[in-house]
Amino acid sequence: MKKTVSLLAVLAAAFAILAAEPAFAQEKTPVKVKGSVVVTGVVIVHIQKNGKSLDLQCNEGTSSCKVLQSGDYLMVELPENYGMYDCKNVEIYRGDPAKPEDAEKIGAYCLIGK
Repeated sequence: MKKTVSLLAVLAAAFAILAAEPAFAQEKTPVKVKGSVVVTGVVIVHIQKNGKSLDLQCNEGTSSCKVLQSGDYLMVELPENYGMYDCKNVEIYRGDPAKPEDAEKIGAYCLIGK
């Protein structure tokens, strides 16, 4: 009887993990970079997402922090407690919005609302 209960518990846990996996798959949404500046070691990238102005920030000198040129990019908002910054973490990709799975990761940033 104990083996049956243990087996059911393991199966239930495995199902919960597998069922939750799609929740971690994040969607790449198009954003437009308006410009970037560096202020005292902090890279600030001005973007527009769905017509709303936002800022991205990262620490200059880290390998995942890039000054982005103006243009079109894809952005992934990471789940809570993912990423290197203590804020809403995002990743920026360069690629075709029609083929987001082929996009190339450019950097990781902290999303700052205005």
